Amino acid sequence: MKNTLSPSDSDPVQLAGEPSQGPGSRHGAAFSAGDPPQASGSHRGTADNGHHGEQQRPSTDGPSPACLREFLAKLLGGGWICLLLIALIALFWLLRPAQFGSAYNLSQIAINAAILLVLSVGQTFVIIAAGIDLSVGAVLVFSSVISAQTMLYLTGGAGTTFGTTDAGWGIIALGTLVSLLAGALWGALNGFLIAVARIPALIVTLGTFGMALGLAQIISGGVDVRAIPERLVDVIGSGDIAGIPMLVVIAVLVTLAAAAVLHLTRFGLHVFATGSNMEAVRRAGVNVRRRLVGIYMISGALAGMAAVMSNARFSTTTIGGHAMDNLSTISAVVLGGTSLFGGIGSVAGTVIGVFIPIILLNGFVILGIPPFWQTVAMGAVLILAVWIDQLKRRARERG
Repeated sequence: MKNTLSPSDSDPVQLAGEPSQGPGSRHGAAFSAGDPPQASGSHRGTADNGHHGEQQRPSTDGPSPACLREFLAKLLGGGWICLLLIALIALFWLLRPAQFGSAYNLSQIAINAAILLVLSVGQTFVIIAAGIDLSVGAVLVFSSVISAQTMLYLTGGAGTTFGTTDAGWGIIALGTLVSLLAGALWGALNGFLIAVARIPALIVTLGTFGMALGLAQIISGGVDVRAIPERLVDVIGSGDIAGIPMLVVIAVLVTLAAAAVLHLTRFGLHVFATGSNMEAVRRAGVNVRRRLVGIYMISGALAGMAAVMSNARFSTTTIGGHAMDNLSTISAVVLGGTSLFGGIGSVAGTVIGVFIPIILLNGFVILGIPPFWQTVAMGAVLILAVWIDQLKRRARERG
């Protein structure tokens, strides 16, 4: 996942400077989807290829495969994700207008997207830093179990009816804090093993995926914890503000806060710089290890936040309901324009990308397509997202 850039591609003086950048900044504006513009002479991956002075011979036999690939990459580099989203909405709306276009179904799409969005925002930080986090779904499950068990223990099981308890807001707040801390601790473990022990992120997060899920099943006995506080379910899971579901409101606030951190702070600048050229960041005096640990802690903490939202939404811990979350978040982030090679991305793009898997799965349910085809579709979407990222990267390398 690490980029092979020469230190000259990133200016250490600029990396250590103020976070506010001009229009030519690598990370662009706070809400600009797709690839940001790059300054002349800083094309990634071309600094040492030795072909700057070569003359290309014009083709007389029609467009070459390379030209076609470049054209396709440029076509996919802009607002194609919005067109794909509109096409999916139009398709399902035409096939099942009464069901898909109903106010209830659109509300369910927004609520389901809210939970995935919070997870995907954390994944955005990680992927921009040229990392990967396969543990987000399992961390969500672990945090939800720990949070639910904590609240149940503090209430002593009193008032438990139909899977809910009469816990007050103080206990709910403590349970939420426990969930956030549990997620952040898993993120800290991921970051430590990746940054300090220098174990590849793919291996580390795959390992912690199994550890977190296994511990969640051990703690819960393999059975979902259904004793979720009734106030949490009614106010957060089912409540709304001016007709907007509370879960959507929470997701919007989390997304705005994350966008501000990523695009307007020195920490966010270091996230982009780490993904672009880690060695240059290190030479600029930035503690890269600490930054990486912090990045993975953000991903873990947001998984903990999503756990609370999931408990409120389903009034249970849904241990078996988040197996595809890692694929869904990676697909959403990459479809939104964040490069798997690091250094490029935006929170706004992730917001758009989140709705692709959500609407796809929702449409499958409405059409009555068997659940196992949903897994096939998610795998295909992930491959499509990575392929498009490859095309865009090759186009950037050609200048």
